[in-house]
Amino acid sequence: MFLLLFGGLNLAGFAQEATEAAAVTDEDLKKFATVEVMTSEFVEKKTEELKNMILNNEVIDGGARYNEIKAAWGDAAKEAEINLTDEERAAYAAIKEFQDSLQQSVVDYKTELIKDDTVLGVSIYNKVNGAIKEDPAMKEKLDQLVAEMKVKDDGDVEK
Repeated sequence: MFLLLFGGLNLAGFAQEATEAAAVTDEDLKKFATVEVMTSEFVEKKTEELKNMILNNEVIDGGARYNEIKAAWGDAAKEAEINLTDEERAAYAAIKEFQDSLQQSVVDYKTELIKDDTVLGVSIYNKVNGAIKEDPAMKEKLDQLVAEMKVKDDGDVEK
């Protein structure tokens, strides 16, 4: 009986140590938030790039023509109806290829940040990601930290 009780206490102590080791620190949360902000900035940069590709394209000549081509794309009759040229077709295809690759480029960028131990590290990512899924207060704390970091970044840009 004594051995069972003693063994149970040891397991409880071990479980407590494991929980403490897995606790998310403010530093962990800050690193995670930094990756979120960096990813958001990357998305904004790529979105701006796409917008510029569309608006400044000499062949397509702006957003209105781009939207017209987009609506007709893949339908030979509609393409003929809007008098789609081969040059416009090639320009639109290049823009579409860039647009289609955006999601994967964001995933690749964020994955590299997560894997980089100097930025975040996989173990911290997994720990924080698990914690924010389990604890709504932790998720709220992360969201607040991300929002504060974005405001600080925006303030720095305006100076």
